[in-house]
Amino acid sequence: MFDLAVIGSGGAAFAAAIAARRKDRSVVMVERSTVGGTCVNTGCVPSKALLAAAEARHVALEAGRFPGIRADAEDVDLAELIGGKNALVDDMRSGKYVDLAKEYGFDIVAGHARFADDGADPVLDVTLSDGGTRRIEAAHYVIATGSAPWAPPIDGLADAGYLTSTTAMELTELPGSLLVVGGNYIGLEQAQLFSRLGVHVTVVEMMDHLAPTEEPEAGAAITEVFADEGIAVRTRATVNEIRRAGGRVAATVDGEQLSFDEVLVATGRRPVTGDLNLEAIGAATGTRGEVIVDAHLRTANPRVWAAGDVAGQAQFVYVAGAQGAMVADNALEGAQRSLDYSALPRVTFTSPAIAAVGMTDADAERQGLECECRVLGLENVPRAIVNRDTRGLVKIVAERGSGRVLGATAVAGGAGDVIAAAVYAVQEGMTVDQVARTWCPYLTMAEGFKLAAQTFTRDVAKLSCCAS
Repeated sequence: MFDLAVIGSGGAAFAAAIAARRKDRSVVMVERSTVGGTCVNTGCVPSKALLAAAEARHVALEAGRFPGIRADAEDVDLAELIGGKNALVDDMRSGKYVDLAKEYGFDIVAGHARFADDGADPVLDVTLSDGGTRRIEAAHYVIATGSAPWAPPIDGLADAGYLTSTTAMELTELPGSLLVVGGNYIGLEQAQLFSRLGVHVTVVEMMDHLAPTEEPEAGAAITEVFADEGIAVRTRATVNEIRRAGGRVAATVDGEQLSFDEVLVATGRRPVTGDLNLEAIGAATGTRGEVIVDAHLRTANPRVWAAGDVAGQAQFVYVAGAQGAMVADNALEGAQRSLDYSALPRVTFTSPAIAAVGMTDADAERQGLECECRVLGLENVPRAIVNRDTRGLVKIVAERGSGRVLGATAVAGGAGDVIAAAVYAVQEGMTVDQVARTWCPYLTMAEGFKLAAQTFTRDVAKLSCCAS
């Protein structure tokens, strides 16, 4: 019997396994597909690699914004680009997953695991990839099976066929035109990626602004960027029907007929829990398919835990990693740990990026908090000025009276780095006055967060460029 059996091999799974092995506990992992899970295979690593490549091409095409600079970019060899992405993924999968399992001394069993119908005591029956079977018993089990792209029930979509964020990154030829259904982080990243590779892109979002879970100012800013780059945006719009004929996709959007070469559905991801036979151990799933757990990530069965996307929290690899490590502590040492998500950062890797932490203005209102907000345009940030691209903003949501920073949003180059400073401010309960008086290096985009804090008490447009 093992101390810990892990179903899945992504970020949460490896974090749990490594944490258990560091405690000198025995571990076995079961993976039915490719080792490494979403992040390294079909998520963060490949998408950001392709986004970086697309940005390199875009920078060349836009170099003329700097006087005296001339540059150009040829058409994209997509097959070669995808081949390079695949090679990078293969290297990272080997180095950060397969080889690490060997180094830490646990086996990865290739096969499909499900809980056996043997009563309340959990046991795994594994159908091995080579056709055999194996029974695995452990003191504790971690469900870390991740999530998969989800598509809404659009009439005709299934029959017509469509791309997802996974399959789109396996294309070897660029479509001439692309409809992206969904204007949240995956849809925004994929839309800009393909546009910058030379595809005519249209984004349809049913909510009233892009990035609908973020501040409306952020959605407006990224809409402006998309307009500058030739990406068409339709908000408050619904795709009613999808049909494919003659190699083209016919889409009906709010009754209007539109035609594209391909359609990419980016309407979110759902937890993967199918055929785990959770009912056999008394575990339950929620309305979106997530495994229901308590604050310690324990299911209704005291020996079964869940971590990562499958547990229904924010779908970020750093959340999965933190949850996996926590589960090992709770399961193997009874630590009773839980995680605080109030200062969790979130980043959409468009260019400029959208990054945020804490509450939006609307979040604060829903919680009955009286707040005041300030929005600083990047035309007031020296780093943006010298970059000759002032599209974007920094917004701070502060509690009225105390001045405590409740949340922050940045739309800027390197916004993910900018928001790291805001994470500390939110987590430690800093006030806007404290942020305004904190040291910050000049000619960095992070200075925008300090300047935004200063707008609560002064007009930063009347400061000299290097005044504090």
